[in-house]
Amino acid sequence: MKAVITGSTKGIGRAVAFALAKEGWDVALTSRHAKELAQTRADLLDLYPDRSCLVHTVDFGRKTDAIAYGRTLLGTWPDIDLLVNNAGIFLPGAVHEEPDGALEAMTAVNLFGPYHLTRTLLPAMIARRSGHIINMCSVASRIAYPNGGAYTIVKFALLGFSKSLREEMKPHGIKVTSVMPGATWSASWAGADFPAERLMPPEDVAEAIVSATRLGPSSVVEEIVIRPQLGDL
Repeated sequence: MKAVITGSTKGIGRAVAFALAKEGWDVALTSRHAKELAQTRADLLDLYPDRSCLVHTVDFGRKTDAIAYGRTLLGTWPDIDLLVNNAGIFLPGAVHEEPDGALEAMTAVNLFGPYHLTRTLLPAMIARRSGHIINMCSVASRIAYPNGGAYTIVKFALLGFSKSLREEMKPHGIKVTSVMPGATWSASWAGADFPAERLMPPEDVAEAIVSATRLGPSSVVEEIVIRPQLGDL
């Protein structure tokens, strides 16, 4: 089994990569930072030396990079089983106060990146009538919150992409799952002054994602909403 996880060196992406490797999956990892990527690969293979682990530096804010990465993957792995669209950026701010370009920057990475990579990988999945696309949305895909601004707008759009894809892929045997986690310990929350238990560990989100991959071909988890026990921040 072969899985592609974008944005794989931190937080949820890293946790998903390790959880899948533990389950026996070969994994393909990405980051914009080569050193972090090399260290993640070394850490993963130290625990799971029998796994295949591909690594590529990719900037998903660039359409050409996203498409080129997909084509490169297919040249090595023509039979990809799982794509986890996790790469993303978070720039806080209210719509009327956030800096010019925030919407464009987050749209490029958080929406256009998954869109173009998915479109590149889908034809091979459709030909095999098998595959699973998991889109890392957010509770911000469901509700607006203060200082969410353009991030909320883009995450709403990503959920729309995921829902459309779900309907379109039904006759092709390809599963689509939208994952909407609440506050999770990741780079976005680095330095935040909260008790450890106030936010979710990324490993819990990863476990929910991995559990969705265990179902047989006639069942699909369409949406996963997972929040801190004490509620949203």
